[in-house]
Amino acid sequence: MLVNETLRKYKKIDILVNNAGIYPFVNISEMTEAQWDQVINVNLKGVFNCTRNVIPNMIKNKHGRIINIASIAGVSVGFPNLVHYSASKAGIMGFTRAAALDLAPHKITVNAVAPGAILTPGTHTGLDKKQTHNLIQAIPEKRMGKPVDIAKVIAFLASEDSEYITGQTIIVDGGYTDQ
Repeated sequence: MLVNETLRKYKKIDILVNNAGIYPFVNISEMTEAQWDQVINVNLKGVFNCTRNVIPNMIKNKHGRIINIASIAGVSVGFPNLVHYSASKAGIMGFTRAAALDLAPHKITVNAVAPGAILTPGTHTGLDKKQTHNLIQAIPEKRMGKPVDIAKVIAFLASEDSEYITGQTIIVDGGYTDQ
């Protein structure tokens, strides 16, 4: 429905940002299959479904930018109580690399952005003040990221300046994973 409505109004789709994601904190020993499925369905299957639905129009127009939001939890670090989230975000990176190969002949790029700790309402849900302080101390920039830090990378990947970049994951985490 979203794709059809967008095509009705704008006649084409140039850019898709797959940004839906949930991360309910639950220890793997207590995680139910339903909790696992919910996170995988929203975070990973959602990327597949949205991408699959915009591809025909992008192929027809021989142009497109697909940007998937992954996470450092899928790249190089694990976080307690987020097994399902980490698996879904690692899956997004594999999806990104493979889809980039499939879509390159059609002049469609597919890349991912892997944020670290970003100040969003959800960030405060699973962390207490001490955990937040310790996390900030572990980030070389000594601050959590802001949504605009991610938005700027997305804008670049959506622009013509990035036309020769595909299949990549750009980490935006204030140096957290570079240590």
